[in-house]
Amino acid sequence: MQAKNWYGIDTVNLLKVLETDAEVGLSEEKAKKRHEEYGANELPEPKREPKLIKFFKHFNDVLIYVLLAAAVITLLLGHLIDTAVILMVVIINAVIGYIQQSKAEKALESIKKMLSLKAIVLRDSVRREVRSAELVPGDLVVLSAGEKNSADIRILKAANLKVEESSLTGESEAVEKNSAVLPNDTVLGDRLNMVFAGTTIASGSGIGVVVAIGSATELGQISSSIEEVDRLQTPLLKQTAAFGKVISLTIIISSFVIFTIGYLFHDYATAELLLAIIGLAVAAIPEGLPAVLSIILAIGVQRMAGQNAIVRNLPSVETLGAVTVICSDKTGTLTKNEMTVTSVILEEKELTVTGTGYAPVGSVFYNKQPVNLVEYPDFKEFLTAIKTVNEAHLRCDEKGNWVISGDATEGCLITLAEKMNEEVQRLPILSKIPFDSDYKYMAALVEKEQSKWIYVKGAPESLLGMTGLSTSYGEGAYWHEKMFQHANKGERLIAVATKQVRSSTCFINHEDMESGFGLIGLAGIIDPPREEVIDAIKQCRKAGIIVKMITGDHKDTAVAIGAQMGIGDGKRVLEGKDLDRMDEKELAQAAVNYDVFARTSPNNKLQLVQALQAEQHICAMTGDGVNDAPALKRADIGVAMGIKGTEVSKEAAGMVLVDDNFSTIVNAVKEGRRVYDNLKKTILFILPTNISEGALIFVSILFGTAMPLTTVQILWVNMISAVTISLAIAFEKLEPGAMKRPPRKPNAKLLSPYYIFRIFFVSFIICGGILLMNMLLTEQQIDPSIINTMTLQALVMAQLMYLFNCRSETEFALNRNFFSNKIAFIVSFILVSGQLAVTYMPFMNMLLGTVPLKAEDWIWPLAIGVLVFVIVEFEKWIVRRIKTSKKFR
Repeated sequence: MQAKNWYGIDTVNLLKVLETDAEVGLSEEKAKKRHEEYGANELPEPKREPKLIKFFKHFNDVLIYVLLAAAVITLLLGHLIDTAVILMVVIINAVIGYIQQSKAEKALESIKKMLSLKAIVLRDSVRREVRSAELVPGDLVVLSAGEKNSADIRILKAANLKVEESSLTGESEAVEKNSAVLPNDTVLGDRLNMVFAGTTIASGSGIGVVVAIGSATELGQISSSIEEVDRLQTPLLKQTAAFGKVISLTIIISSFVIFTIGYLFHDYATAELLLAIIGLAVAAIPEGLPAVLSIILAIGVQRMAGQNAIVRNLPSVETLGAVTVICSDKTGTLTKNEMTVTSVILEEKELTVTGTGYAPVGSVFYNKQPVNLVEYPDFKEFLTAIKTVNEAHLRCDEKGNWVISGDATEGCLITLAEKMNEEVQRLPILSKIPFDSDYKYMAALVEKEQSKWIYVKGAPESLLGMTGLSTSYGEGAYWHEKMFQHANKGERLIAVATKQVRSSTCFINHEDMESGFGLIGLAGIIDPPREEVIDAIKQCRKAGIIVKMITGDHKDTAVAIGAQMGIGDGKRVLEGKDLDRMDEKELAQAAVNYDVFARTSPNNKLQLVQALQAEQHICAMTGDGVNDAPALKRADIGVAMGIKGTEVSKEAAGMVLVDDNFSTIVNAVKEGRRVYDNLKKTILFILPTNISEGALIFVSILFGTAMPLTTVQILWVNMISAVTISLAIAFEKLEPGAMKRPPRKPNAKLLSPYYIFRIFFVSFIICGGILLMNMLLTEQQIDPSIINTMTLQALVMAQLMYLFNCRSETEFALNRNFFSNKIAFIVSFILVSGQLAVTYMPFMNMLLGTVPLKAEDWIWPLAIGVLVFVIVEFEKWIVRRIKTSKKFR
């Protein structure tokens, strides 16, 4: 059965198309055939990648290929220790990557949990309970309050039917449903004659016909979108991949050139020359870098967890530091998703209500003075009416949170009454008229002070008609003006009116509501912004990050809430139906030029994220509903709400906010920028060692001298020493002014020109110092094994001293923050202890080919280390002077 605009077909044709009967339903035989034809009302299982393939994917890197080639050559040459060490390094890197990977495939399973297990259907004129998996198109379903819906259903009959569908559409309130036919271009949030799978019946009852099951439902299409949407590679992974290709190409070319020189111009044996070339390749490859990056990212994950941000995959940590746009859902993310009365308009006065959410904490003021019910009898009557004509109940749950049982709008009116110091009475109801969407009000007959009154609560336009007042002048014009003002501020208005009736009245009906009422007042209701969000948005603006609101709510509400929080200009807003009519170019322009988007569908959210990414933005998407999941997955970093977020949104996101606090994102951005800065410092620290080692071997082959280091010694320096020392950089604090600079450009190089200069400058100092040491020691006819061990120690000492240069990019190392990073001193002690073990422990001598050194043999390694520190600090001083002179020109 092809998908149709079921909401746009009248019920007669609808039943004809679905071949069912409104009184009889499907026959069991027909239902069985359709079950065989359409399958079970279930979502398809996700495709799962075997664990072994996931593990071997971590070997798919050009640098790893070079190392594996080196391992094969050493194996063929019979150097088994070298082969074993190289393979061990490769496997350790793969294991770390596999363990840290948290790319779970639980989103579809989470969606399944949203479906009800059973449903009441009409088959062969008999109501019966069936498993939701057995529902088929054409089934007549009985809709009851509290039930979760298992399929997409077109409503045939509705009695005060309200459906909670915020997780699907973003609508903050339960939506009243009816059976009226709708235009074909009606957006998802306005399809009032449809009930969707995964939503819940909040109140009322109804009967509907199943029009879509399983993957054909709106929920199923979101599920398919999640599966089809690819996660984009993070900026860091793109940069490191490009970086690895450049290094690999450089290594291959250098190896070929040096092999040719050694083979043609020097008397090296082929096997010896191949081992030297392998040593060059291993020296130049920063094999410790992948492990270091993973560890630094993991430390960032732990720090974020301490700040209520759970990162689900490591690269997402640094992605936050590059974010240029945050696309945020409104309901439950920027706002509390708790309706709140903020104002009460009475005749000739307007009261202000403080406190947000359902907690009965706050006060009511008039002209900045607290309101006392004794002095304001009209307000007391208003509160009595809204508490009496009300089916909601307020309670405190076991966790100490105030929650509403019933309709959210009615619940916030109860909260208003409970905020008063004096108890507001809920009068006994003698007769009532339930809320009806055709009339848009709810009424009750009560007795007070030995007389009978009708209280009515509902839409202002309906109640104003009951008063007989003209909206053109006098009292009617006053109420009309107030309605207009508050509606423009994004408030939903509830009116309250009353009239006295005869003492003999025992029942009321709609005829009693036609005239004679006096309007008591209006309640202005909003879903309030979170208090901390406004400041968080300001901080984002300072950091060069744009915040955009993408919501399923109405445009007036969206633009008003946006203006309160500093999103948009308070005027410009686009609706989902506007986006649906745009081509790719128009959509890209709209995504950049507008900051508030209302009445959006799940597909609109995904389209906007993709359009922003096409404009080279690094995009974060926040949300808490099922409708947000595809966009959360597609975004460079998806941010889900931990408390009110659905499991679907959490699984699709890269990060989950434990406290549902938008401002936590700002802290996460700070951490992301700190992590990225420290990652760059780590590369700045590690690469000079690799280049120095490679240059030493290159020069040795070029001049036909003995190799200064063995392959195993090189791997020791690269993997053990580099990983140990560079860990200290992961704990460096946020650079001053990091949150006042714009986000880095998506196409920015991992290494700036200054970083490249520093790397080669330090490499030159280290390599030059060691070559000078080796030349002088060789002239003194020192034992080659001692020279070899001194070379190893000189490399490590230079690296150790250079660590303190790298803790700050250009600031003087010996500053007041010198002792702020205790880890730097701990790892320095560990490294020195390790190097002493390498030098003086026999089994380490055997493994690495080192020999014990005398006290005077340490002078050269220590001198080279100090020389590196002093020269680099002098270079940093020159750079600071140049920057200062440019600033004041």
